[in-house]
Amino acid sequence: MKPRQKRIALIVGGLASLAVAAGLALNALDSNIALYVTPTEVVAGKIPQDKAFRIGGLVKEGSIKRDNMTVYFVITDTAKEIPVSYTGILPDLFRDGKGAVVQGRLEGNGVFAATEVLAKHDENYMPPEAQHAIDQAQKTPAPVVTQ
Repeated sequence: MKPRQKRIALIVGGLASLAVAAGLALNALDSNIALYVTPTEVVAGKIPQDKAFRIGGLVKEGSIKRDNMTVYFVITDTAKEIPVSYTGILPDLFRDGKGAVVQGRLEGNGVFAATEVLAKHDENYMPPEAQHAIDQAQKTPAPVVTQ
């Protein structure tokens, strides 16, 4: 093999290796990214299909029910509500009326099966996306019912 052919083969092999490494890295990133949506967007059907995603909002007052290690509660953005089930240990700061973000998948029965629950870390903190969703839901006028 001539020196020129060796250099070309080396460059092609290096580029192929770089492409494979980049493909593997992008695949790993894609599988670990969870899109954030609000309860209003979930009800409207704007959710990723066959992928985990996050829902943020407030834990509805009086909605927390416990059954051994499974906890059932409702996440709301004050306009729409999504029932959530979570099996595991909840964060210490998880309470009624406080901000929370849950990650998981929406089941066929409309219940969000959470794999992770994140709670706010102090009295003034709420995820920016959750605060924005609550602000937008409060700005939306209530439908007028006429008879």
